[in-house]
This record gives sequence, C-alpha cells and structure tokens, in this order.
Amino acid sequence: MANEQDRLAALDHYDVLDTPAEEAFDRITRLVRGIFGVSMSTVTLIDGHRQWFKSQQGMPNAETERGPALCNAAIQYSRPLVVPDTWHDKRFADNPFVTGAPFIRFYAGVQLRSPEGHAIGTLCAMHDQPKTFDAAKLAILADLAKTVTSELELRTVATRDALTGALSRRALREELSRAISLARRHRFELSCIFFDLDHFKSVNDAHGHGIGDQVLRACVEACRGELRSTDSIGRFGGEEFVVLLPHTGGEAALAVAEKIRSAVARSRVETEAGHLRVTASFGVAALDGGDIDVDQFIKRADTALYAAKAAGRNNCQIWQSAEAADPGLLRRVLKAGQITFNGGRSTVECTIRGLSRSGALLQVISTAGVPERFKLGVVSDELHRMCRIATKRDTQIEVVFE
Repeated sequence: MANEQDRLAALDHYDVLDTPAEEAFDRITRLVRGIFGVSMSTVTLIDGHRQWFKSQQGMPNAETERGPALCNAAIQYSRPLVVPDTWHDKRFADNPFVTGAPFIRFYAGVQLRSPEGHAIGTLCAMHDQPKTFDAAKLAILADLAKTVTSELELRTVATRDALTGALSRRALREELSRAISLARRHRFELSCIFFDLDHFKSVNDAHGHGIGDQVLRACVEACRGELRSTDSIGRFGGEEFVVLLPHTGGEAALAVAEKIRSAVARSRVETEAGHLRVTASFGVAALDGGDIDVDQFIKRADTALYAAKAAGRNNCQIWQSAEAADPGLLRRVLKAGQITFNGGRSTVECTIRGLSRSGALLQVISTAGVPERFKLGVVSDELHRMCRIATKRDTQIEVVFE
C-alpha cells in the first residue's frame, strides 16, 4: 500500500481534483477523438475510490467508481494498455462498462505519470466498436499524454487565472497560508470570503460559454472595485472565488461581502438578448484563536456559503461554530479508505480528504445507503475506527470517531 499512498500524494500535489473543465485539456480530448476516429476520450485521474474526468468527450458522467474502470486497470501496467476488442479479452469481457453503458469495445490508455514516475491517471481513447491501433497511433497518443502532464505541471507554477486575472487556486492557497502565519505571529485579525455565482450553469446553457466567461470577468472586476490594495481575490473553482481580507474581523468582513454582493448584482454583461445580470451567494469566516490551517479556514467560509444558498441565495452569511458536529482540526490528506457496515457484509470505497485525531472528511460516489454509524478503514495506515456522521452533503461525509 506504500506505493498507492505515494501515488495519491503525487496526485494531490497537482490540486486538480474536482476543478472545472479547462480548454487546455478539452482541446486534447477533442484531438484524440478526431485523430483516432473514436467516440469517447477522457483525461482521467484516479483517486482512492473513483475515476474522475478532468476532461471528457462522449462520456455521460464526470466520474465513476474506480473498481471496474478500465483506466484503473491501465495504471497498474508499466506500459500503455491497448485492447482492440474488449469482448475477446478475458480481463474485460464481463466488465460492466463493456456490457453496459458506455459499451466500451475498444480501449487505448496511456498513463499520466508524475516526474517521480507515479501513474496518477490516463489519457485514453475509447470506441463502441472494435478498432486496430498500431505503433504509430500509440506514439501519437503517448505524445498527447505528455502534453497533459506538461499542462498539469504548468498549473503548479501559474500564479494568475488566465481568464479572470484573479490568483490561481494554488497561488491563492499559498497566499492564505502566508496570511494565516502572519496573523498568528503578529496577532492581527484575518478573514476570508467564499462566494460563487448563483445558477451560473444556466448562464452557460442559455448564452454560451463565451458570455459565461464575460460574466466571470465582470464579477471579478466588480469585486476588485470594493477591495483595498492589500486584499486579494483568487479563483477557487469554476464560478467560485475566495477573497482574503488581512486586518479585518468577522463583522467588518461581512460588511465587505455585502458590498461585493451589491456590486455583483449591479454589474451587467451585454448579450444579443439584452443586458444580463447575475447574483452571488457569500460565506464569511474569521480567524479565531484556534490552530486552523488553510483548508479548515476555507471550509468554514464554504459552510457559511451553503447557509447563504439555503437562505435563498444572493445574501451573505458568517460562519458560526457548531462544536457538537465539529470533528476537530482536519489536516489535508488524500488517502484511500473503506466504509464497512452491516456486520462487515457491506462496503463502500471512499477517499479520505481530511483527517484528525477525532474525525475525518470522506468523499464517496454517493452518500445514499451509508448508515449513521460505520467502521472506517484507512488503508495505508492500517487504521480502523468506528464513526458516526456529523454532517453529510452532496458526495462528502464528515465523521467523528467514537
């Protein structure tokens, strides 16, 4: 399991899981489909419990379970995996992704390797009919896979989001880390705001991604108009942004969030159908005396953001401590885990994204069917603990150890 944990650590280094689609990767999967005449292509990353697609063409879902995934099989090999006809390959003839949707008959996958050689995922070409794939075609796919890994490496050094000019996700995390250290050392106030645009998907669906990009840029500009030169804004995800406010307490940060909310609501983008306006929801968190890190700080603001959404969107909420459901300070990790219940007869694979002495943050394909109490196994640590669920949201479960 040591190699698997090293592989997950290499994947975590890129901080790319669950980030939005990007043209740099979508261009590559479009090329794969066009060059090889296949119906499906993905940039696949494998974490503890799933295959997740950073880019996908022709696939119905953004992620699937890891176990039966052909890309999961591919990362076990030292060389690219090519299967001309899955029906005639005993490894995959009964695979649910072969016998059922998306009905993969042909598969070619080249491993995406970190500089240390860890296979974190694949670039693959798939088709619903058998195909031949000679050495020349495999060489082209391998070159495209190297382009994917080069793009991932570039992300680790980029400091600005190319679309909006806001700090990149990695640069934002580094700035937050420095700010937290300085605030603790010099004992000054620090707050952050987490906001995202309301119903942004409907903007892209109705007006196209070009208008959606204009909306994102307009919102960042509106935000900057309400900030000081010492404040920072970074793009955390697709339509998610984080604002860092040094020397600012919680109530003052809430007032800043309200100013930004109003500015975003006033901004407009010209479309063929007229002026387009959007709104955003805001969560605020202030640094307290606790020994929290970047992820815990952002998580508090994110929790307040969800409260703002629950309150009807287009409003601002501040994080309030809920000690009864707080599993303690979670350090960021990426570990494979297993949820066991029903007397050991039922298991659910998971990825552990946060861990402390008193609890953990888990990610699963679906929370449906997971009971309130279960045993959690941390595969690499050979740790098994009984847990109870503290909070559950979307595909995440926060647990407290018993």
